[in-house]
Amino acid sequence: MNQPELLPPMRLPRALLDPRLEGLGRADDEGLVAVRLEHVEGRISAIHPWPQPGTGSLPPQGAGELPLAITPPVEPHAHLDKPFTAAAFPNRDSTVAGAFAANCEEAQSRDQQGVLARGDQALALAWGHGLRALRSHVDSLGAAAAPSWEALTTLRQRWAGRLELQLVAMVPIQHWLSPEGEALAARVAAAAGILGGVIGPPFAPRSRDRDGVVALLRLAERLGCAVDLHIDEGSSDPGRGVAMVSRERLAQRSELPLVCSHASSMALLAEGPCQRLCEAIAAAGIGVIALPTTNLWLLGRRAGHTPLHRIQAPIRQLQLAGVEVALGGDNVQDPWYPGGAFDPIELLRLAALISHVVPWQRQGLAPFTSAPARLLGLAWDGVLRLGAPADLLVLGASSWRQLLAQAPQRRVLRGGQWLPPPPGERLSPLLASLPRCP
Repeated sequence: MNQPELLPPMRLPRALLDPRLEGLGRADDEGLVAVRLEHVEGRISAIHPWPQPGTGSLPPQGAGELPLAITPPVEPHAHLDKPFTAAAFPNRDSTVAGAFAANCEEAQSRDQQGVLARGDQALALAWGHGLRALRSHVDSLGAAAAPSWEALTTLRQRWAGRLELQLVAMVPIQHWLSPEGEALAARVAAAAGILGGVIGPPFAPRSRDRDGVVALLRLAERLGCAVDLHIDEGSSDPGRGVAMVSRERLAQRSELPLVCSHASSMALLAEGPCQRLCEAIAAAGIGVIALPTTNLWLLGRRAGHTPLHRIQAPIRQLQLAGVEVALGGDNVQDPWYPGGAFDPIELLRLAALISHVVPWQRQGLAPFTSAPARLLGLAWDGVLRLGAPADLLVLGASSWRQLLAQAPQRRVLRGGQWLPPPPGERLSPLLASLPRCP
């Protein structure tokens, strides 16, 4: 066995350290504790408080200037078949209808090589920014379906061992009622994929939406697939889709993993109905993936007006009801949202502002780390304990306040090995002492 290797001292959220560990001292007002980690063969072998009691050793400039570190975040909702297409297929009015029209136009010319190149670029950004797993929805109806699945299946294999990539078949919910839907479900299951569907915008409510949900749940049970729905991504019919899915989930006694992505129209419900719906979602065992950047970009627009209501999933209300909630970046530089760069730290900084999800609270940090890990069924929940992967995202900030004040530099540790920093980048003093080579 190799000799243990000590990492430099760092400040870590107590929420990301094994709660059974004793002797780490009290967390500060930002929920951080100073520790020094030890690893052997890419696995955590010891977690020491810093400074260690009885040694007399102190950090050179005080514990307050140690770098802030977290375990690698998880991206629970992306679209790797269409990133970086916003310039060629612009959505000039920035509406859902405009995004859907541009998306359909782009899909007509989508080919395997284009998806492969864009997807590889996206995963390289995600890897460099510190993500460890990513779930992508895939347009699975029409001419774009086959090249998108072929390219992304290739990328899943190419990136295996670095980034875990999960793929979700995205179709209108009623497609699962058809023979073509059954055949698609069988292909997705054979490819170790996830069944999805769209309920609500960009499609109008339909009388057979419920039948589509029932068909989907039965297919998922029969094939052993998880389910991830695009649902209630609109400015009307608040909570209609998630309420229906919650009822049918209980009626069908489905127990396979099920998450509802978006659920943004719930924000239009009054406090009492919103709370009751949150409780119904919790009772049905459904997770929610909130996607505030795309939702706040597209929803509530009225020409000449600033939105008076910001439409996004009610994250805290859902959490208080007992629902597992993750936050995702969703679209990146495509017709649905022209920004983003597969950067979880930038998303965390934005979410603190636009969703009041603050990382120094356990329920504010969990949506980027442990919650998506559980919702995606990952082998590791992102909590550092003995035997956990020696994986870290180390930031050029010593506190959450510094991180919110200015986007920090970062270093990525995977399996006890450091990824090289960007070529030519001059590292901040907090990161300069870390090894530069993997």
